[in-house]
Amino acid sequence: MADRTGSEPSGTIGLSLWALRYARRQWPALLAVLGVTVVKIGLDVLKPWPMKLLVDNVLKGEPLSPAVAGTVELLPGTGTREGLLTWCVAATVALFVLSWSVGLAATCAGITFGQRMVYDLASDLFAHLQRLSLRYHSRKPVGDSMRRVTSDCGCVSVIVKDALLPVLTAVLSLAVMFAIMLRLDAALTVLALGVLPCMLLVFGRYSRPMEERGYEQQQAEGKIYTEVERTLSAMPVVQAFGREEEGDRRFRETTDDALRAALATSAAQLRFKILMGLTTALGTAGVLWLGASRVLEGRLTVGGILVFLSYLGSLYAPLETLVYSSSTIKAAAGSARRVLEVLASGPDVMDRPGMGELPPVRGHVRLEGVTFGYEPGRPVLRGVTLEALPGQTVAIVGPSGAGKTTLASLVARFFDPWEGCVTLDGQDVRAVRVASVRGQVAVVPQEAFLFPRSVAENIAYGRPGAARDAVEAAARAANAHAFIARLPEGYDTVVGERGATLSGGERQRLAVARAFLKGAPVLILDEPTSALDAESEALLLEALERLMAGRTTFIIAHRLSTVRHADRIVVLHHGEVVESGTHEELLAQAGRYARLHALQFGTAAASAAEARDA
Repeated sequence: MADRTGSEPSGTIGLSLWALRYARRQWPALLAVLGVTVVKIGLDVLKPWPMKLLVDNVLKGEPLSPAVAGTVELLPGTGTREGLLTWCVAATVALFVLSWSVGLAATCAGITFGQRMVYDLASDLFAHLQRLSLRYHSRKPVGDSMRRVTSDCGCVSVIVKDALLPVLTAVLSLAVMFAIMLRLDAALTVLALGVLPCMLLVFGRYSRPMEERGYEQQQAEGKIYTEVERTLSAMPVVQAFGREEEGDRRFRETTDDALRAALATSAAQLRFKILMGLTTALGTAGVLWLGASRVLEGRLTVGGILVFLSYLGSLYAPLETLVYSSSTIKAAAGSARRVLEVLASGPDVMDRPGMGELPPVRGHVRLEGVTFGYEPGRPVLRGVTLEALPGQTVAIVGPSGAGKTTLASLVARFFDPWEGCVTLDGQDVRAVRVASVRGQVAVVPQEAFLFPRSVAENIAYGRPGAARDAVEAAARAANAHAFIARLPEGYDTVVGERGATLSGGERQRLAVARAFLKGAPVLILDEPTSALDAESEALLLEALERLMAGRTTFIIAHRLSTVRHADRIVVLHHGEVVESGTHEELLAQAGRYARLHALQFGTAAASAAEARDA
């Protein structure tokens, strides 16, 4: 998991320190990058000197300086101009080849280092997303979250590899170049550095606009992912209602917004780079004028000014890097903010330090005075108290929005109550680890979600590594073995995305088989038969009866025919328990349950009464 401090780092320094955590994790790759960087700096320092020897000592015939002469005399054939010319050319070629090779090695090392950091951050972000509450995911578009994982995580590579490492390289280069240039000509060196204040002014003017435009661009591009995911997920509805052109129009509008944001970002960056280029051009022009004057005065050789001009490019490049680095971080800050927004979002349900494991339970579930909601000040459940003894079946019924699914979610500890408590065998579920609670609760949802994996893997999703015999036993108990055997590869058949190659009843029976194999003592059935035909419902109900045997079961249902044999039926209305009892007891009370029952079985008077209550 990512290191989280509880707040988002801000500013260039904050983002840099945050990104460096991921650089430290990849320290072998980081050392490789630094090693080739140092070698490349050394080669860049040597590059201009063969040209100086060629101009001053070969072409103009000037004598070698004592320091250079001692080194050159060690080489064979340097006593003549022709021999010295040969060595100058050979040195130039050798330095070019070495520099090219080291540059290629630096590029490869940098790519490896950068991608390792990106995937490391993406792993942290994905792991954190999986642990955020269902409330978070219900509010965030899936496409936008995908964008944050697959694209925005590249910010860490930009910050470290494209900004911070070049800063380190620039500092080393500046130190070496400045020392050499100062020895060549102090006045020219001071003049060359005169452009630095102008660079800082330009950066101060454009840093904030570049950061804001970069964030807006990432947000706009995230909406493209969201629009694509929404449309493709709803393709049956889109085609059924002939809304393809509407989808085209919305997609074009989204891409137009992203294009405008990208152009705004590019415009800010382009103005910044133009002004930076003009600044260094003026500095170069000043050095050329003063350098030429000093050559004419005889105070500097032609080879010396060539070396100085070569180093001038090597001086301005690091200076620009130092200034650009902050703008590079600012440009990546938009993506970094989107990543940090997720990492800074704490899960609604989390383990407190020192929490132990929930021991195996018999299934005694109790909710006592539970109040809970998804928005502050808007409770969905109000003071709910109910109890399910081990092996009992409790049905939860009521109109849509009454809080049925929310109540069951508290049992599985998808959320923690605002007030009151939920206990398993007398143990408050907030006092033990989340995973140990969910490990003893099995859920069969209204819409069975299957992964594009084999049938066997889908059944064993809640119990990885289960033996094939156990998987097949669970499938038989769920009345699924017969249709699985008819599939092309049986249990090894890979189902389509979300189980699209199977019918609704087949998907639900696989979900029941998954719950069978998990073997949890507490079972939650959330409208498991709501979308099935009569034949599929009969097969599923038979499987559910076997699954419920000996387990504490909560059934959420609109179809009252599926709950009439429950040990107890709880009627929710506006988040409160308004009735509780057996099917016969509730019918005898002639209250809200009786009216719901009459509505489903066609009593006109009850329908009118229900309409008045609503």
